[in-house]
Amino acid sequence: MSQATAPRRIAVIGGGITGLAAAHHLRELRPDWDTILFESSDRLGGVLQTEHRDGLLIERSADMFTTRDPWAMDLCRRLGMADQLIGTNPVGRRAMVVSSGRLCAVPDGFTLMAPARVWPVLTTPILTWRGKLRLAWEFFVKARRETSDESLESFAVRRLGREAFERLIQPLISGIYTADPSRLSMEAALPQFVEMERRYGSVTRALRAAPQQQAGRQEGGARYGLFVAPRDGIGAMIEALARRLPMESVRFKTPVSGLSRNEMGQWVLRGDTPQVAAERPFDGVVLATRAYQSGMLVESVDPALGNLLRSVHYASAAVVVLVVHRDQIAKPFESFGFVVPLREQRRILAASFSNLKFAGRAPSEQRIIRVFIGGACQPELLENDDATLQRIAMEELGALIGLQGAPQFAEVVRWTDAMPQYHVGHVGVVREIELLVAKHPGLALAGNAYHGVGIPFCIRSGESAAKTLAGVASDQPSAPSVTEIDVSRSGS
Repeated sequence: MSQATAPRRIAVIGGGITGLAAAHHLRELRPDWDTILFESSDRLGGVLQTEHRDGLLIERSADMFTTRDPWAMDLCRRLGMADQLIGTNPVGRRAMVVSSGRLCAVPDGFTLMAPARVWPVLTTPILTWRGKLRLAWEFFVKARRETSDESLESFAVRRLGREAFERLIQPLISGIYTADPSRLSMEAALPQFVEMERRYGSVTRALRAAPQQQAGRQEGGARYGLFVAPRDGIGAMIEALARRLPMESVRFKTPVSGLSRNEMGQWVLRGDTPQVAAERPFDGVVLATRAYQSGMLVESVDPALGNLLRSVHYASAAVVVLVVHRDQIAKPFESFGFVVPLREQRRILAASFSNLKFAGRAPSEQRIIRVFIGGACQPELLENDDATLQRIAMEELGALIGLQGAPQFAEVVRWTDAMPQYHVGHVGVVREIELLVAKHPGLALAGNAYHGVGIPFCIRSGESAAKTLAGVASDQPSAPSVTEIDVSRSGS
């Protein structure tokens, strides 16, 4: 068989949800091609990990995904597991925010920085009357004339006031991006609000112009009715994807350290293992690794591209998982979790109550609490050892929800340099990256560092990379959905 008619060989580097989605979609689009997935560890899924132990289902990272963005739902249907998806519990579908040391409900209808309903904002104890009046004045604030990118802090303070920003907007959005609000790009992370201002002159005016889009927005913070998860945990998606890949097409414990092109324009993988050295050249490569890792892989082929990829910053976080008896919580409440403003000067970012959110996660008398620590604004906390992080989580929960006694189970999960930071100018950086990638036939990038975080966007990114290499038209990047307030996020 001549080279022209031989099945093409594609390497997918990175076995997280993005790489799995890319490899799976390549097999859907080009089943006759030889698609090989390279994973440096001994497991698939990246940061998405579900642990089953003693009747408990514990998520070590993201625990749900939104149905508003279709790509995760579409994949579940193709995997034959749509009937395994469950929605959030109907009771407690609201988020809470710490205000002066107490948990207060996010006003109904307040989604990130969109006050769709007036009365809940007027009656919330989170804001003073001065803050409420300043928030209401957003309708009359003149639109910004400059078209350059702007930080979240700049946009929110300018339009809605310092108090609303510090007490509501910052903690809700930091729950998505674990970001420094003074550096987080509005164009990259929250473009829909930028468009609201440009088109209507204000966020409030935009909401009033499209009232039909606000129907049913009764939940504060995140619209939890839009979220689902597999009954057996996010890990069930990983297992379903892995079952679709032939065993011989997955290379575990096979890190790739670099790429080069041979005289025929094919891609040659470099690595320290015999498996990598023995691989024949590939016609195409999907880099489904973190941006800085992809930068190191391509630096010998395109130094400029490598430098741009390494310029994407990342933040780290730790998840302290605690299992306690419900009677250990002295301050009962009905909520899926809470977020913590930086102004409160506490040592945690947020907490999520897994088995209040989804049924079947734990026996009814137990509570699984996931506490998030670190992020871009408190990186120094991650210098503590696991025992200290556990103690911090227990002390903070003791003050906020009256948690007493020792946990029945505890573990600390660290995600180092795992959360990409969409700094001001990110859209331009990504545009430059994509222009350079286009100069290298057979190369595609995928992951949450480019066009949106969260499971659906990782899946879309991986599948778009597969389409690119398969020569199939791909959808263009669109504004990321920002309905999720849980700080846990999927990696690439």
